[in-house]
Amino acid sequence: MYDDQIAELQQLKKVIAGRWASLHIDETGEKIDCLKREQEDPALWNDAAKASKLAKEISQLERHVKPWVDLRKRVDELLDLAQLAALEEDMSLKDEIVSQMAEARTKYDALDIEDLFKDEFDTANVFLQIHSGAGGTEACDWVSMLFRMYMRWAERFGFETEILDTIDGDEAGLKSVTVHVRGNYAYGYLKAETGIHRLVRKSPFDSANRRHTSFASVYPTPEVEDDIEVDINPADLRIDTYRASGAGGQHVNKTSSAVRLTHLPTGIVVACQNERSQFQNKDRAMKILKSRIYEKMKNDRQADIDSKTQDKTDIAWGNQIRSYVFEPYTLVKDHRTNHESGNIKAVMDGEIDEFVFALLRSRMQRKGD
Repeated sequence: MYDDQIAELQQLKKVIAGRWASLHIDETGEKIDCLKREQEDPALWNDAAKASKLAKEISQLERHVKPWVDLRKRVDELLDLAQLAALEEDMSLKDEIVSQMAEARTKYDALDIEDLFKDEFDTANVFLQIHSGAGGTEACDWVSMLFRMYMRWAERFGFETEILDTIDGDEAGLKSVTVHVRGNYAYGYLKAETGIHRLVRKSPFDSANRRHTSFASVYPTPEVEDDIEVDINPADLRIDTYRASGAGGQHVNKTSSAVRLTHLPTGIVVACQNERSQFQNKDRAMKILKSRIYEKMKNDRQADIDSKTQDKTDIAWGNQIRSYVFEPYTLVKDHRTNHESGNIKAVMDGEIDEFVFALLRSRMQRKGD
């Protein structure tokens, strides 16, 4: 009756207990309790910086612990329900138990993957920028397709998204788009997408129905906290304002509220047009610029102390990290891991998890070598 389900739940409970111990969940919970007692000290709030740092540390620890606590509780409840249903020979609950077991397994797999996130900003929100490359109108359409793919992916994972800037293609699609993705481990997941994505298909914009190859770059950068210092000299900035485009009612195209910032020493360009005022757009653009510059500084420092040649090659323009082939066959292949899938429709609908996980695992294996 429920023998298989009970056995599987008991095994999942055992596996969770093993990860619980290896991740020191109990010890972390005790540390959270200790920090919260510190928060109760009225004198703490005389030092705003210290109070903010303490609150941030508690939040980060809770984000690590709570999902595991919730998962263990859910599996315990399912096991109790399955055992009770078996005792009462009640088969009406079997479909529900099987469905919730699948959800619990999926959640466990996701949490297990998140243990691979060891970098400083893996838990951070992310600014995701997609730019068209070689391929003209076809490349702009490819940006639109990738944009839809990532938005669908974010929706599946429950991330919040906000479109900050778009530049329309001359005939169709988008020349570029910038999206703010908010949620736990947003950067940890999306950093695996950094690089050049290649499209091969018969172009709908070619009357001769010939195959075309197009490129787009995907560049995620973590949203850095205000307490992280990034020195940006105002003299190094070129600030351009222009009229926003797209949705926005009467406000759009009435005032030059959109802002584009160019950091002259690095050549980094960011833009924002989503906010209602020029001041708000400039403030948001500065946050994006800060994240881009900080990421560059971090990468430059890393390049000085090691020789991760493969990773550096992966993100170079013209060196695609992944190919999406629609014609004459269907295949998505990641050239860093050789992981591939023939279900291109599912991938374009946002099911990119297997590619992300394959890369994260391969990088962890290389670090362990």
